[in-house]
Amino acid sequence: MELTKNFSLEEFECKCGCKMPDFVKKNIERLADNLQTLRNVVGRLDLTNAYRCKRHNADVGGATNSQHLKGKAADVKSKTINPKEMAQI
Repeated sequence: MELTKNFSLEEFECKCGCKMPDFVKKNIERLADNLQTLRNVVGRLDLTNAYRCKRHNADVGGATNSQHLKGKAADVKSKTINPKEMAQI
């Protein structure tokens, strides 16, 4: 399912393959819109991680109150801009 011009729902799903809850999908839609705005400025962004279920979050050593659990966080990387510059944008 396409969320924005450059992001699909599949990119935001938990790496363990579990089903994403509906409340998380709503948050993911807002997150994708925000990431699209960033992408429009910096160019290509690669998602390395977004939604995580509790089990997967624990497996990767995520914080117990991580925003990834709610679909409100994503880890991104760029070949054209470094993390410090991205944070400033």
